[in-house]
Amino acid sequence: MPVLDHISDIFHIRDLRRRVFITIALISIARIGTYIPLPGVDTAALGELLGQAGDSAAGAVFGMIDMFAGGALQNGAIFGLGVMPYISASIIFQLLGNVVPAFEKLRKEGEAGRKKLNQYTRIATVFICMFQGMVVVRGLYAYGIVPEHVADSFLSSTWFSVSNGILLMAGTMFLMWLGEQIDEHGIGNGISMLIMISIVARLPSQIYLLAQNIRAEDSQQGALLKIVVLVALFISIVMFIVYITRGERRIPVQQAKHVRGPKVYGGQKHYLPLKVNQAGVMPLIFASALLQFPAIVAASATEALSADVESIWYRFFSFVSSAVSPTELTLTYVVFYGMLIFFFTYFWTALMFNPKEMSDNLKEYGSFIPGIRPGKRTADYLEGIMNRVTLTGSSFLVGVALLPMLVAEVLNIPLGAVTIYGGTSILIVVGVALDLMSRINQHLEMRRYSGFAAGASGRRARRNR
Repeated sequence: MPVLDHISDIFHIRDLRRRVFITIALISIARIGTYIPLPGVDTAALGELLGQAGDSAAGAVFGMIDMFAGGALQNGAIFGLGVMPYISASIIFQLLGNVVPAFEKLRKEGEAGRKKLNQYTRIATVFICMFQGMVVVRGLYAYGIVPEHVADSFLSSTWFSVSNGILLMAGTMFLMWLGEQIDEHGIGNGISMLIMISIVARLPSQIYLLAQNIRAEDSQQGALLKIVVLVALFISIVMFIVYITRGERRIPVQQAKHVRGPKVYGGQKHYLPLKVNQAGVMPLIFASALLQFPAIVAASATEALSADVESIWYRFFSFVSSAVSPTELTLTYVVFYGMLIFFFTYFWTALMFNPKEMSDNLKEYGSFIPGIRPGKRTADYLEGIMNRVTLTGSSFLVGVALLPMLVAEVLNIPLGAVTIYGGTSILIVVGVALDLMSRINQHLEMRRYSGFAAGASGRRARRNR
């Protein structure tokens, strides 16, 4: 089989084989850490609590954190925060690099500037970890997940908070170090690989929960039909995400001709690729985070005012909770969530894509778009095309984000069991898998092996060697 032949080629190349084994070893260490519990935490009670809170707004927030941590939060492990604090710090400095002149200057300094920005990102990660770690540890007191002798003593509770907060911070920093080692000695983007493995590690439990629900709610014939529909839907979704993720709008670009003596140089034609989903998964993360805060506040206020259900404040917070709660597919939630995704898609694309800078680069290298004058006309042309392309990408992200709730609503399945059908998780898994395949292909093609994407010509070349 061609796929098995390509896999065997990986182990025929010494350097690539070494990188693959190092990556597997480092990922295994990261997975082991998700089962090392924090001292003094009742992991059984914590897992039961998070399971019961799955349909609430707070449960949705904990569910997202636990998803990126690969189940470590539910296990009360030292890797409970995952790598999300580092991702948050990276996003902050990436935004600052486009807004603050000092950081923008560092970003343009090349390798030296990149190292300084990475150092600032690590320092910011420490502070974010300490804040999030203390919040998580203090939250354990509210739900009684700590022993009584710890909760009753001020000195013990203070030491418990400080020590476990430091352990959570150390766990995240160790994961960050593992990601950097994968970047340097392994294959693939280290942080992205750790996130992807954390998401994939939860798939068996989600599939088991889905199977349990189908078996309990439906007859044998109905359960079989629902399983066939879900499998076909999952395959279709993955294929569609791959198609959109790899999709790009190609703008023809021609290089100017240069006459030097009797010879003519230049004149080659190529294209400028603009990705359909330029923003990636970032709009979903921003929109979810922005909606989760009012959802938690409204849910807490509704519970506090439950004694007076006729009051105007109870009705107000109840409306807000249902309008922004990620557990219910309501019209208000669809409108709010969709508008936020559209906004953040255009916002992130505007930060990452600078048509004026791209137009200046084309002019500097002696290239131009046929039929478009260089300079401002080219920048306006690129901006108009990118706006139309971003509209398609944002519509795609809205559909992927709302699909799990739609599937749960139509097939009468708990939302927690169908999160693998859309949203942030599947976009990350597909994107990282495509990037990993591309990197492996580069190693194979450099040594004249046909890659995973090779067609019949690549297989014929293999047989002729």
